[in-house]
Amino acid sequence: RLLGRGLAAAMSTSEPLKSVDYEVFGRVQGVCFRMYTEDEAKKIGVVGWVKNTSKGTVTGQVQGPEDKVNSMKSWLSKIGSPSSRIDRTEFSNEKAISKLEYSNFSIRY
Repeated sequence: RLLGRGLAAAMSTSEPLKSVDYEVFGRVQGVCFRMYTEDEAKKIGVVGWVKNTSKGTVTGQVQGPEDKVNSMKSWLSKIGSPSSRIDRTEFSNEKAISKLEYSNFSIRY
């Protein structure tokens, strides 16, 4: 309950919104990485998506208030799912946006 209210409040502030694309390299497939990413994104309060690529990486996009996007970037770089091993995470197309392009965070297939 608190989470929903906090999210609504965060979205209505004048805090600058940010969008960033990411790709995570390492042992990140078959280790529940996408599920944990979705959980973490919802916990932090960012929107976007995550999916496995055919080359064994995990890619996606994160949008939200700048500080929350930064928290998610840190999680994607250092933490991940418990049995994953992140070698490196690349971020691209980092930019300020005027409004969120997604209503939630989802796993894509």
